[in-house]
Amino acid sequence: MAKIDESIFKAYDIRGKYPSQLDEELAYKLGRGYAAFILKENPKAKNIVVGSDMRISSPALKKELVKGLNDSGLNVIDIGLSSSPTFYFAVAYYGYDGGIQVSASHNPKEYNGFKIVREKAFPIGKNTGIFEIRDIILKSEFVKSEKKGKIVEKENVLKDFVSDQLSDIDISKIKKFKIVADAANSMGALDMEEIFKEINADLIRVNFKLDGSFPSHEADPLKKENLELLKEKVIENKADFGITADGDGDRYFFVDEKGNDLRQEVLRGIMAQIELAENFGATVAYDIRPGRITKDMIEEMGGRAIITPVGHSLIKEIMIKNSAVFGGESSGHYFYEKSYGTFEMPAILIAKFLKFLSEKDMPFSEVIKPYQKYFHSGEINFKVKSVAEKLKEIEEKYSDGEINKLDGVTVEYSDWWFNVRGSNTEPVIRLNLEAKSKELMEEKTGEIEGLINK
Repeated sequence: MAKIDESIFKAYDIRGKYPSQLDEELAYKLGRGYAAFILKENPKAKNIVVGSDMRISSPALKKELVKGLNDSGLNVIDIGLSSSPTFYFAVAYYGYDGGIQVSASHNPKEYNGFKIVREKAFPIGKNTGIFEIRDIILKSEFVKSEKKGKIVEKENVLKDFVSDQLSDIDISKIKKFKIVADAANSMGALDMEEIFKEINADLIRVNFKLDGSFPSHEADPLKKENLELLKEKVIENKADFGITADGDGDRYFFVDEKGNDLRQEVLRGIMAQIELAENFGATVAYDIRPGRITKDMIEEMGGRAIITPVGHSLIKEIMIKNSAVFGGESSGHYFYEKSYGTFEMPAILIAKFLKFLSEKDMPFSEVIKPYQKYFHSGEINFKVKSVAEKLKEIEEKYSDGEINKLDGVTVEYSDWWFNVRGSNTEPVIRLNLEAKSKELMEEKTGEIEGLINK
């Protein structure tokens, strides 16, 4: 049995610290293990897309990953530096047999990892093969190939990606906004640069130089401190609003002209309504973390709302099974259905949202004001001795509420509701709570915090 740190194989991807948890040797074995897995599923597989982010360790990991794929007889379609959405597009749009993206998403600089997909960019996660690949590597059950694969460099992928996404949107109806964009020295810089070649805007670029050391701040917009610079620049430049993306460019966040966050459940609801206006009665998916305004807005437009577990790969799976036209996750992932695949498509998100704001013709903060009906705790994390025991205790305490155990424990009452779920990788419980009043939200958040910390 090969020795590897099995904890790096997560529910949605492979991720860990470099080089203590994953290194070039692991990257090579992943190429071999992935090849054995994909060839067992599809013996005719030939061409595998490989892309990478700007992390300092990415070139070395990518080199060995490619070698592992080539040594297994598979050709590598090298798309160079790319965001995760661009990587998914390359696999799906051009009809390749699968792919691996070298990236640790929003994690700090000492991390790296791999996102793995089949054909059509269908994600490989905890329910769909990631642990099978782990076991192949552990047992060294690699394929033997007399002929090595080739490396083919694929150009203009990002240009094709943006062109395809904008092809059905009348961008002439988007007025010229002044926008501050903070790319956090990460892959969203490439995507936003290409998108705003097509969309006319006064774009104020912040941290657009790719730098895997993240000199300004971490590329994780979920952490409030990483939005502070964007907010300052929006106010300083009297901009209409601000945009930022995470490390691999698959999550997007907005702030209004006053520097206030646009909560994801509100953005998700707006984007759902836009899709439902074009696809009446269609299905929309969103994750189980509280954000009732999303459900309200979907049903208001005659849509079918389906709730999913947390995790981009899990939402994509459920969207595909239910033919959902749109999906949104509370962490900022937005998924669109196309004939060639279902995954994050930032050009569609940005263009349709800008068109929506143009039609409203009023300040950003006034546009979103009517949707701010509920009060949210934000996601609060707690270290505990036993996630399972604590979830059971919470379920028993609130057994008089309506309980759903799709992902952790969700409890609903008429005027407040919450979700608690365990981390996939550490003894941590995550709490998200929402209520119809600020006072009730604060009271119940404190109550559950006390129970968890007891």
